[in-house]
Amino acid sequence: MKFAEEIVVEEFLPTFRSLLAESLRERGLTQDEVARHLGISQSAVSKYVHGEVDRNERVLDDDRLQTLVEELADGLAAGEITPVEALIETEVCIRDLERGGVLADLHAEAVPELAEYDGYFAVHDPDSRLRKASQVRSSVRRGLRILRNTEGFTQQIPNVGSNLVECLPDAQSVDDVAAIPGRLLAVHGQLTVPGEPEFGVSQHVANVLLAARAEGSDARAALNVSYSEDLVDALAADGSVTAEFDAEAGLDDAISAALAATPDASVLYQTGGFGIEPVVYVLGPDAPTVAATIRDLDA
Repeated sequence: MKFAEEIVVEEFLPTFRSLLAESLRERGLTQDEVARHLGISQSAVSKYVHGEVDRNERVLDDDRLQTLVEELADGLAAGEITPVEALIETEVCIRDLERGGVLADLHAEAVPELAEYDGYFAVHDPDSRLRKASQVRSSVRRGLRILRNTEGFTQQIPNVGSNLVECLPDAQSVDDVAAIPGRLLAVHGQLTVPGEPEFGVSQHVANVLLAARAEGSDARAALNVSYSEDLVDALAADGSVTAEFDAEAGLDDAISAALAATPDASVLYQTGGFGIEPVVYVLGPDAPTVAATIRDLDA
């Protein structure tokens, strides 16, 4: 009797870790940094990168594994995903390969009797909320990286601050929207990010996004910036559909009226009111796309 987990430990993990360690080293990380990302010792990393471990050639040649390693190496090296999020994606890949990939083949060869059975019990759900939440947080981080590298973005931050948000596919409340705790602010001309993306920490920008989705928008991300007529004109010239809403009306009613008049609007704005700062809200399918919309105006 041999369990699938034994195949994972004996054949998959040494191959996977050696590939990922090599890829991270190729991206300039030190052995100590690689060790922290993988949760192993520095001496183990040294063995991996110097080819001192046995690797399974069939696992090594699997396209899904190679794609996973490249995505994880890029994300970890850039700080766009965390080791926990990398673990989740690796778990999903393992379960996928156990269902009908190289791990299933290796397990069947180790236990020929399995050929008599067609059933499979899913032990890991690739569409779990945990995985989706991790993907959303990672997406917000990628969007923030774009904003950090956007020249002049700090000049577009309103007095109330900006926030970059992205929601889960089935979002119903602000608890389903990931954002930056506090707000994005300009301090001495530099973009200040108070902390890592979290769910339920944005009220206003998250509610603008949710209100738009309630009216049929398929947007999953939003960013607020300072209003100017020139900015709205530039966004329109760049292909965005703009719609104005009443700053002094209730948010849900105001967004509803704006989208009723312009259903495909991807830029919502208000020009201010008594004690209300004029602001533009850029909507899009994900945080990096929204951030790039602002960045590309200066390109």
